[in-house]
Amino acid sequence: MNARLRMLVLVLPLGLTACEWFSDFKRQPSLWTWEPVKDSLTPSRGQPQMSVPTTGTAVAGFQVSYGAFPATIDSMAGLRNPTPPSDSSLANGHKYFQINCAVCHGDRAMGDGPATRFGMPGINLTQDITKARTDGYIFGMIRNGRGLMPPYNRIEEMDRWDVVNYVRALQGVVATSVAVGPLAPPGVTGDKVPGPTTLAPQQPEPFYNPRSVLPGAQPSAPAANQQGLQTPPAAIPGDSAAHGKTDSTSRVTRPPR
Repeated sequence: MNARLRMLVLVLPLGLTACEWFSDFKRQPSLWTWEPVKDSLTPSRGQPQMSVPTTGTAVAGFQVSYGAFPATIDSMAGLRNPTPPSDSSLANGHKYFQINCAVCHGDRAMGDGPATRFGMPGINLTQDITKARTDGYIFGMIRNGRGLMPPYNRIEEMDRWDVVNYVRALQGVVATSVAVGPLAPPGVTGDKVPGPTTLAPQQPEPFYNPRSVLPGAQPSAPAANQQGLQTPPAAIPGDSAAHGKTDSTSRVTRPPR
């Protein structure tokens, strides 16, 4: 009996040290995004399919915050407007301007919107001080808001550039005539209201084969179509790495309007 007790006393500490009794999250397995797992040559995971926007972003939140501060908006003044003021761009900008902006700025951006009858100060966008602003600055104002103007991130980025183009036309900076006023009576939908999102994962993000980040790898260059845009490889359902597929990362840019 004493021998058995001695054996238990000797074995018990070994058993206690072989397991974790306190789950305090200080010691747990962790993987970096591209970290190889054990002896595998394939890093653990890439971006999940159908989860990443394919259109990219003009300026990400980690680059410029969404703070409504003058210096923050000034930092976006150098952004280049990627959308030419074509007829389709101005028509789309007219729609979004009427839905979001005309209530305060007025149909012609002269600061006489219906909200001014209820105490909202009239902000005239056709004055010289606003004409002198860059497209990137106006884009940043829509993105972040400032003062009495709330942020209008519900206007997606490419549509936001269309609003910038439309405002430029109302200012006379873009030498073309544009339609003004409501697009249709209240309650009309169809093409008179925003369509489906272009930033949500409506199409698969091309899987970035993690093998291409390994030493000595030769990632293939994305193909270019006739418009000079990068064409993504065909979508691969599920985990491409598990099937030995090889794809390259590319971004899809919106074609000119």
